[in-house]
Amino acid sequence: MSRILGLFLASVCLSSAVSAHADELSDVRQRGTLICATLGTAPPFSFQDAKSRETVGYDVDMCHALADALKVKLELKLVSVDARIPELLQGRVDVVAANLGYTKQRAQQIDFSYGYFAGPSKLLVRKDSGLTTLDQLAGKRIAIVKGSSAEQAIKRLIPSANIVSYPDPTSGFLAVLQGKTDALCASELAVLKMQRQGAASTPLSIIDKPVFVESWGIGLRKGEPAFEKAVNDALAGMETSGRANAIFQTWLGANSEYKVQRNFRFEPIRD
Repeated sequence: MSRILGLFLASVCLSSAVSAHADELSDVRQRGTLICATLGTAPPFSFQDAKSRETVGYDVDMCHALADALKVKLELKLVSVDARIPELLQGRVDVVAANLGYTKQRAQQIDFSYGYFAGPSKLLVRKDSGLTTLDQLAGKRIAIVKGSSAEQAIKRLIPSANIVSYPDPTSGFLAVLQGKTDALCASELAVLKMQRQGAASTPLSIIDKPVFVESWGIGLRKGEPAFEKAVNDALAGMETSGRANAIFQTWLGANSEYKVQRNFRFEPIRD
């Protein structure tokens, strides 16, 4: 009898513990702060402003908008690419807005909000390499950012490529300039900026055909339906109010150095 009672009490305690940790929305509101992970090294999405020394960018504005919608303060936490999901799973951050592309593999570990960005990833190469198509990269060395979704895409499209991992896009960029790798796979925005940076010393080209087109979502821990709904409601509200488009135009569109077209909306990510 005592054994049954003990098992019952243990079950109740476990259920209580799960319940206590299964209401992220209440926890964030009670704390009064949303802890948002971002990279801080990926302009125009998150980077240090040269004048203010503050971390700014498209992803950072997303964090601010979420905190505003939840009526709490924002705390930014800078993380590396490969630490994004571990930081979330270990409860050190509430959300991740850090160039986090949706993949089936990641979706098994965490939940994704509505997509808040979608863009192609392309290959940056030296102009004197003569590389102009994806097929020509067979057997070549391709730099990627460690932990990024580019690795799986390249393995699928160019299975014979030799993938070389770097901690950040800048390191991969330097590897291309120095001839240590034949190409760098990164977002179109990143490679456009790198192409301009290398123009004077080392002419660079971008292969037209994307390696893949990726939807980004806000990373969330699983089992938090109320919190996920609050985040998605905030994103949907930004789309309706025009704030989503305003942020895009500031960092990526007409008011930015990139001047790209916005061809997506904040909506559920299709598998």
